[in-house]
Amino acid sequence: MSHCLLLLLGVLCYTLFLAPDVTAFTVIMSDSGVPSTLVDGPQTGFSMNQDGARTDKREQEAVYDIMKATGNDWATDIPDVCRGRWHGIECMPDKANVFHVVSLSFGALSDDTAFPTCDPTRSVISPSITHLPHLKTLFVYRCFTYNPQPIPPFLGLLGPTLQTLVLRENGHVGPIPVELGNLTRLKVFDLHKNNLNGSIPLSLGRITNLRSLDLSANKLTGSIPGFTFPSLNVLDLSQNLLMGSIPSSLWNCHSLIKLDFSRNRLVGPLPEKPMSMKDLMLLDLSYNRIQGPFPVSIKSLSSLQALILKGNPMGSSMIPGDGFDGMKALMIVILSNMNLHGPVPESLGKLQNIRVVHLDGNHFNGSIPKSFGDLINLSELRLNDNGLTGLVPFGREMVWRMKRKLRLNNNSGLCYGARSGLGDTMDSTFDLGIPSCDTYPPTPPSLRTHQHLSSLTQNSIPFPTQTHLTSHALKPLSSSFPLPTFLLFTLFFLSLIN
Repeated sequence: MSHCLLLLLGVLCYTLFLAPDVTAFTVIMSDSGVPSTLVDGPQTGFSMNQDGARTDKREQEAVYDIMKATGNDWATDIPDVCRGRWHGIECMPDKANVFHVVSLSFGALSDDTAFPTCDPTRSVISPSITHLPHLKTLFVYRCFTYNPQPIPPFLGLLGPTLQTLVLRENGHVGPIPVELGNLTRLKVFDLHKNNLNGSIPLSLGRITNLRSLDLSANKLTGSIPGFTFPSLNVLDLSQNLLMGSIPSSLWNCHSLIKLDFSRNRLVGPLPEKPMSMKDLMLLDLSYNRIQGPFPVSIKSLSSLQALILKGNPMGSSMIPGDGFDGMKALMIVILSNMNLHGPVPESLGKLQNIRVVHLDGNHFNGSIPKSFGDLINLSELRLNDNGLTGLVPFGREMVWRMKRKLRLNNNSGLCYGARSGLGDTMDSTFDLGIPSCDTYPPTPPSLRTHQHLSSLTQNSIPFPTQTHLTSHALKPLSSSFPLPTFLLFTLFFLSLIN
């Protein structure tokens, strides 16, 4: 028995302290039956090569050139790039058991990734990349920060195979090459946060299989082309210098989930006819020059979760009372600083999933709809800087839940009821910025005296007459205090003197 225990203890010690460290990873079987590392977004990890298989020689030389061009000279020491087991490269075999490079990734996304980094002072994209005829993914992140360069037009030669092109935060300059329109098999096209200028090439309209197009945070000018992408899910052109109106064709992209044109110089009204984007979840057109009227067509976006139109001069527009009817999925509404007038729409208070509402910096008048008090999921509400009046329909629980995210100040006629308990929630660190309805508007002193006297009379409290007051005031001290009490006070006073 003791020998068994010793053996068990030895196995346990080996497992804990001596066994080699094996990193677990998940694999997915490809159509050819050969496993490859499971990826999410840009393909990561190393290739799973078979015994006896070798990388195509021409592709291997191309990878060496590409790695040298990014400052990774160490790669030439690897005899077979598809058997080297280093992150940033994916390979797949053909029927002849020859491996081909299908994915290249560069740049450290976080401390957890192990993609080859780039030398930001001398990195370039090597033309040898065109010698990778099976390449499906090219991901380059923060590689040319201190060596700004245009996007090379020869990337358009990867059209037959490339499906994902991500050149993100690289400091690329110049226009988007028209040759990239030859990448007709692209599904993901991401040029976010570079220094690209010029207009959006019309040639991109040939990439009809696109699912995500992100050209945000550049310096693109001109108008938005009237593209029609039947499979597009994400379209982000935000933070550019785009002008003109939004093409009507884009409102008919049935598959769109996210549409972000914020922080441009777009003009014109939004469409009044119902939109066809039944799956749209986020619509952000904030900080443009879009004018009114407020589009009633918004109601047709039944899946919309976030509506952000902040900072557009809608031109004294009103939101209809039923302007948000049927938008049951809506969670975020940000309509600040839009020159909106009229009452706060009643339909907004009926959206039980709503979490964030910003209506500040407008000209809303009237009272806050009572239905707002029933929004149990509301966590942030800004109604400040309007012309709202009347009683705040919130209870103490809702105010405590939102705290500083509840902003009601600068509404001249807004107040809270004394019985609501809201006054108890305010202290030196938190103030709603509105008065109690019992003290607002300020009551003149003469009126306060009259109200006090009236309340005393209504409560049947006998109010003494002037004669009664005078006789009471002239009563001697002895009649006001019993004799023993008077003697005790006298003795106490004498003891103090002595």
